[in-house]
Amino acid sequence: MTDHAGTTAAARLVDTLRAHGVDRVFCVPGESFLPVLDRLADAGIDLVTCRHEGGAAFMALADAKLTGTPGVVLVNRGPGATNAAIAVHSADLDATGLLLIVGDVPSAERGRRSFQELDHQGTFAGMSRGVFTVGHPHHVAEFTARALAAARGGVPGPAVLVVPEDVLTAPVPTTVSGTPVATEVAPAPADAIDRTLALLSGSRRPVLVAGSQVDTPQGRRALREAAHRHRLPVLVTNKRQDLFDNTDPWYAGHLHLATPARQRDLVGRADLVLAVGTRLDAVSTQRYTLPDPGTALVHVYPDATVPGGAYQPRLAYACSPVAFLEQLAAAPPRATVDDDWVRQLADHEAEQARWAPVTADDGVVFGRVVAVLSDLTSGRGVVTIDAGNFTSWVHRYHRVVEDGRLLGIGSSAMGFGVPAGVAAALRRPEQPTVVFVGDGGFLMTGSELATAVQRHARVVIVVADNGSYGTIRQHQERRCPGRVVGTDLTNPDFALLAHAYGALGLTIGTDAEVEPVLSKALAHPGPVVVHVRTSLTHISAYQRLTAPGRVR
Repeated sequence: MTDHAGTTAAARLVDTLRAHGVDRVFCVPGESFLPVLDRLADAGIDLVTCRHEGGAAFMALADAKLTGTPGVVLVNRGPGATNAAIAVHSADLDATGLLLIVGDVPSAERGRRSFQELDHQGTFAGMSRGVFTVGHPHHVAEFTARALAAARGGVPGPAVLVVPEDVLTAPVPTTVSGTPVATEVAPAPADAIDRTLALLSGSRRPVLVAGSQVDTPQGRRALREAAHRHRLPVLVTNKRQDLFDNTDPWYAGHLHLATPARQRDLVGRADLVLAVGTRLDAVSTQRYTLPDPGTALVHVYPDATVPGGAYQPRLAYACSPVAFLEQLAAAPPRATVDDDWVRQLADHEAEQARWAPVTADDGVVFGRVVAVLSDLTSGRGVVTIDAGNFTSWVHRYHRVVEDGRLLGIGSSAMGFGVPAGVAAALRRPEQPTVVFVGDGGFLMTGSELATAVQRHARVVIVVADNGSYGTIRQHQERRCPGRVVGTDLTNPDFALLAHAYGALGLTIGTDAEVEPVLSKALAHPGPVVVHVRTSLTHISAYQRLTAPGRVR
């Protein structure tokens, strides 16, 4: 099957990926794209074989967040493509580049309800930047380049490339290629900074809200410089806690699902909001309650259809958020801030981050685990988080500094944590990688521990086991006190399960075990699972549960 001449469509597809800088591809092997796998063996592109398409696609999504370029995942038709859809949806909401390549049914069988056939256009069009179906072998390089360009885009996101299996084996001229195309977003208009500075001149309580579109090294630097120069408190949007050093005196906090009421009240007093690189989604705006309708708003986002949606900004610019921040950082300061208000924002955030020892009768309070890991890594590692109430402890007590990263997804889909941690450990082996995942999330995609073992990935997976689907349980307690239906879980011994996979398994059952066990885990040269028997009554950083009732 090996194509030494390099003249098949499969060869052109792989060569185009390589020409666009792709150095790693995640997959669950499928018979519909065997020629692509064969070509990858000689292309110098690392192929990571995973255990489920959802896990593979989540790995590609995490890889994209770390590299700033689209992650690439290869899946089989039908079941493979739909398994990967969860990451496509998440990439869309997070504005993160992702290329899903689907090996499709033979061309002659399309539209005939062939084995595992799927309407990819109907399935993915509403959650992607485009679905590109290759109809002719000569077009495979062109369509691959177009799909990658769509995934990069002015606003990055997922794109889907569908290639029938017979197309991949067809010969193509060696001159057919997909040339990389640079996509650049326009800088801010000439008067944008002057008009923004005029609003800052009349503001006493301005705040800068930063989102996904400043998530580059250049963007982080510009954000820091603009905040310092104009004395702007910085709020980061949902799951973007790592955009700004959490120990910086101008860090005002993270707008997430469990933002404390006191912080919302303080932010609500802002008289000017500079929203840069964020869509101002429902979570980051606390269900569209921040900013207050009477607050002046400057909205900077690359997509002109976004500003003016849920909010009516005073100024709106469809331009590069990074360029806007760079221009703002170079401009003379105008703001005269209310020092007392700024101090209250900073003091509240600093107070929230200080761990005060708490004990519980039904297990370890998970905040202690997070606080100790934050200290042990000094906030400079890569942390990935799954979905669940336990994440509120992470947002509160883990401090991200300098080159540290915290990867999560705004969709709050369960199952991201473990695959993301494996991808991060492969991409940044020089940094410690820690996964925070619940018992429910681990049993969705924890099979990717096998991938970690196979690749000798140095990753510490911390499982918060409270025997419950905790987030749903919290809602049950609020709406139907004393009635618990469908949220109890019976779990395995996660440490023993780790041993079965070939990883190191450790257990934390008491407060005294937290620091020595975590230190041992971080020192281990391979994958580790730390099973934390955690409190259910202390379910989150901001809410406790009473003794549960049961309906059987």
